[in-house]
This record gives sequence, structure tokens and C-alpha cells, in this order.
Amino acid sequence: MASLWKHFKDGGWGMYIILFWSIITLGLIIERSLYLFGSSINKDVFLATMQKCILAGDVAKAVKMCSAANAPLARIVQAGLVKVNRPDEEVQAAMDEAALREIPKIAKRTGLLALLANLSMLTGLLGTVSGLITSFGAVSGESVDPSQKARILAEGISEAMNCTAFGLIVAILGLIGFAVLNNKTQSLEDDINEASVQVLNLVVTNRQKVNLTGVAA
Repeated sequence: MASLWKHFKDGGWGMYIILFWSIITLGLIIERSLYLFGSSINKDVFLATMQKCILAGDVAKAVKMCSAANAPLARIVQAGLVKVNRPDEEVQAAMDEAALREIPKIAKRTGLLALLANLSMLTGLLGTVSGLITSFGAVSGESVDPSQKARILAEGISEAMNCTAFGLIVAILGLIGFAVLNNKTQSLEDDINEASVQVLNLVVTNRQKVNLTGVAA
């Protein structure tokens, strides 16, 4: 810890800005991970259950199972199932409306991780330039005490290298988090698109089996 603190101090003013970016980056990664992985359900198992209920005509049971799942995919499907006694266009419209509410929540703030990674890297670069300016100023400055030139030169180089390293570490963390969470976001959106179409087709082709009394209840 003492060594890390020494490197942090040696990095100069840029380290505090990068630390600020790192806190936001970690907070976003944790918050998005909890939401996205908590919103994930097994699409194949879910669709098999919906198919079984719809083919049996027990849409009311399918609606209850969607409520119990408490996931974006389940809420979108549920929005269509509760309208199953209405025309096909209204069922589709209900699912589209629910998708417009849920999908933005899935993609929310994930893109900021790429921005934060760039800001961390650029802040590290700015700290590097600042350290090199200090170093070159010590070498070329006539007013600088010759006995202090070596110390100022070393401090400037230390500032430049530590700031660069910290900025790159935070940038790499942000880009890895962005890649993983963006992939998860795309996977959830693909599951929603596929499942909503399959459920809609099941409802449309099996209307004669639906127990409308149970749905109304």
C-alpha cells in the first residue's frame, strides 16, 4: 500500500482526475452488471413454458409465470398475453410499447464506459505531457540550480510515467467492462426480439385454444 501511495503521489495532479474517472467507471460496471445479469433468464426454457401454456389454452398461467420471472423479456411477453382477447394488431402494439419501455433500460449508460476509458487515457497523456514539460524545463532552464536539475528531471519523468500507467490501467478496465456489458446487452435484445415474435405467432395461430375467461380474470 505504501508503494502504491508513493506511485500515486509521484504521478502528480493528473492522478486525482484519473482516480475520479476510475470511481465512475467501477460504479457503472457494478451497476450495469447487477441489472443486466439480474435481468437475464433462460430464453429456451421460457419459450418452452410459454408454448406449453398457450397450446394448452392456459394463457392466465402464462401471464402469472411472466409476472414471477420479473425480467424485461417476461414483461414484454406479458404485455402481449394480457391483450390476447384483442385483435392481433393490439397484441403486437402492446408488446411493442412494452419493448420501447424495457430496451432503453437495458442499453442505458453502457456506452459511457467507452467514453470514460478515453477520458482516462487522455488524462494520462495530459499528465505525461505535463511531466515531460517539467523535465525539459529543468534541463534547459538557466535559472534552475544545477544541483537541483537531476532531481527535477527525475520527478518530471516519474510524474509522466506514473500518470500514463494509471490512465492506461483505468482505460483498459473501462474497455473490458464495455465489451462484456455491451455483448450482454446485445444478447438480451436479441432474445427479446426472437421471443416476442415466437410468442406472438403462437398466440395468433392458437387463438381457438385460448381460455379468454381465465385471461380476463
